[in-house]
Amino acid sequence: MGNIIKASVFIAVSLDGFIARENGELDWLNGSENETIGSEINDDFGYKKFIDSIDTIVMGRNTFQSVLTFQNWPYGSKKVIVLSNTLEAISDNLALTVELRRGSAKELIIRLQKEGAKHIYVDGGKTIQAFLNEGLIDELIITRLPVIIGKGISLFGEFDKDIKLKHLETTSFLNGFVQSKYQVLH
Repeated sequence: MGNIIKASVFIAVSLDGFIARENGELDWLNGSENETIGSEINDDFGYKKFIDSIDTIVMGRNTFQSVLTFQNWPYGSKKVIVLSNTLEAISDNLALTVELRRGSAKELIIRLQKEGAKHIYVDGGKTIQAFLNEGLIDELIITRLPVIIGKGISLFGEFDKDIKLKHLETTSFLNGFVQSKYQVLH
């Protein structure tokens, strides 16, 4: 589609391709850290650089509700859009940075372009799948963790057509994490 907005995914998956357990739990993310990783112990695997490059975060209801269980709000003052047709309201303490929007991925991109967004971070399985299906994702940064969880919520579901990617780079870390960056070919 050649978006004016750049839409990126930055996500961790288990080796078997899951982004969360079936119940949405992310406990396997913490369990994969290794205290012997040396200088990487404080490494965020490029997350800060990535998050500093975006102006808007788009996620679905399930991901938003999962993030609400974190000890601290991870996005600071970044604009967060929760794309949901079922969520009724956002709590007052988040109302300054979090907005609830309804509609399709394509409708949201059009609105965000009009609002001046330049680089969005798309998060959450169903939301990522919807954006990919509409040809709205420009890059995928996927970090595979050395853990097999057996079943859970898959990063990728069924698509209407093949989605071709160009591999840009892969970095392996001492703790076994392997991060690959892909450009989505439109």
